[in-house]
Amino acid sequence: MKLYVTFGQTHAHNVNGKTFDRDSVCEIECDNYDHGWHIASEAFDTKYFALYSQDEIKPKMEYFPRGIIPLGEYHV
Repeated sequence: MKLYVTFGQTHAHNVNGKTFDRDSVCEIECDNYDHGWHIASEAFDTKYFALYSQDEIKPKMEYFPRGIIPLGEYHV
């Protein structure tokens, strides 16, 4: 499954050579919600805003001008 991570106004991260910030959405490939939460927590510590499903993030995409950026391989 895929989960989508958004970030707060002052949150910026460089993970796997990619920059994630308030203007982007991180796409995480995961087995289930708990697995996705663990990946997000490991990759971004507590410095992210929320996790969304694909259906939940679609109507919010107008607020993220940099679009969706895949996290890529990340193991926990």
